[in-house]
Amino acid sequence: MPPIPPKFDITRPDIERVVAAFYAVVREHPGLGPIFAAHVTDWDAHEVKVADFWANAILHERSYDGNPMTAHQDAGNVKPGMFSIWLDLFDKILTLELRPDQAAAWSELAHRIGRSLRAGVVDRETLPGGVPKLF
Repeated sequence: MPPIPPKFDITRPDIERVVAAFYAVVREHPGLGPIFAAHVTDWDAHEVKVADFWANAILHERSYDGNPMTAHQDAGNVKPGMFSIWLDLFDKILTLELRPDQAAAWSELAHRIGRSLRAGVVDRETLPGGVPKLF
C-alpha cells in the first residue's frame, strides 16, 4: 500500500522551523507566555512534541503519541478566548515562515483543530444547557 500523501506541500524541517518561531513569540507574549510557562518546563521537548503532532496531522507521520484535547482540558488554566489569540499569532508566524499556499493550507488546518480544542474547553467550562461554570 503506498504511503498517504501529505495534506499539502511542506517538509518536516519547515514544520520544526514554524513551531520554533511560534514558541519563541509565545514565550514573550504577555497573555499566553505565563499560561504556557505554568505547564512547560522543557521547551525543547515541548517543541519536539508539537512538531510531531503537526507532522502527524500534515505528513501522516506516526511520531506523535499525545492527546491534545486532554492536555488542554487538564491544564486547568486554558480558557476559550485564548484560542483566537493563539491562532492569530500562529497565522502571523505561518505568513512569515512559509510560502502563501503553505501558510493558507496550514492555517485552515490549525483553525479547524483550534475550533475543536476550543469546543472541548468550552464544554469543560459549562453546565448542561450552556450555563457557564462560575466556580
